[in-house]
Amino acid sequence: MELQGKSFIGWGNGAEGGRVFTAINPATGQAIPPNYFSAPLQEVDRAAKLAAQAFTTTSRLSGKEKATFLREIARGLEGIVDALVIRVNQEAGLPEARIRSEAARTIFQLRLFADLVEEGSWVRARLDKPDPARKPVPRVDLRSMWRPLGPVAVFGASNFPLAYSVAGGDTASALAAGNPVIVKAHAAHPGTSELVGDVIRTAARASKMPEGIFSMLFDAGTEVGAALV
Repeated sequence: MELQGKSFIGWGNGAEGGRVFTAINPATGQAIPPNYFSAPLQEVDRAAKLAAQAFTTTSRLSGKEKATFLREIARGLEGIVDALVIRVNQEAGLPEARIRSEAARTIFQLRLFADLVEEGSWVRARLDKPDPARKPVPRVDLRSMWRPLGPVAVFGASNFPLAYSVAGGDTASALAAGNPVIVKAHAAHPGTSELVGDVIRTAARASKMPEGIFSMLFDAGTEVGAALV
C-alpha cells in the first residue's frame, strides 16, 4: 500500500491539519517519507465516540465472530511481512531476523486469543445456587462472568514496533474481550503503524465488524495521548 500519513478514524481518514512530523532513520538521521499529520482533538473525540457506539455491538459479539476477526488480522499480517521487514528496518534499525521473529510473535498472539475466545471458558462463568437452609445465613443466588468494559486506548511502544504496538498483545486481548480499540501510534515508527493499522481496518470490514471497533491516531507530541487518557 502507499502510505498516506493520516490517522484512521473508523472507516475514514484524518485530515492534514495537525502538526507535521516524519519518521527518522536511526542509522542515518535522515527523514523517511511520507509526512505524518498529528490528529487534532476533534479527531480524537470522533474516534472515541465511534468506539463508544461500536461497543454496543462488540460487547455482544460471539466468540466465533471475534475469533474470525482476529484470524483475519493474522492472515493479513502474514501477507505484509516482507513490507514490514523493509519499513521496520528503516524506522527502528532492527535486523531482518528480529523483525520476522516479532511479526511471527504478533501473528501467534492473535491466533492464540482467537482460539481462547472461541473455546469460551475465558469468561469464567460461575453459578452458585441458592441454599436457604445454609447456616449461619442462607446463601443467595450468585452468578458472575467476565465481560468487556468498553473502549480501550493502546499506546504503541518504541522498542517493539509490532508485538507491543498497533496489533500487539494489548490490542489483541482487548479485541478478543469485545472492547473497541483506539491506538496511539508511536511517533518513531508511523509507517510501520500505518501498514499494520490498514490490515486491522481491512480485517474489520471483511469480518463485518462495526465502524469504530478500531481507530489509530498519529501524534507528534503528547496531546493525543493526554486527550485519550
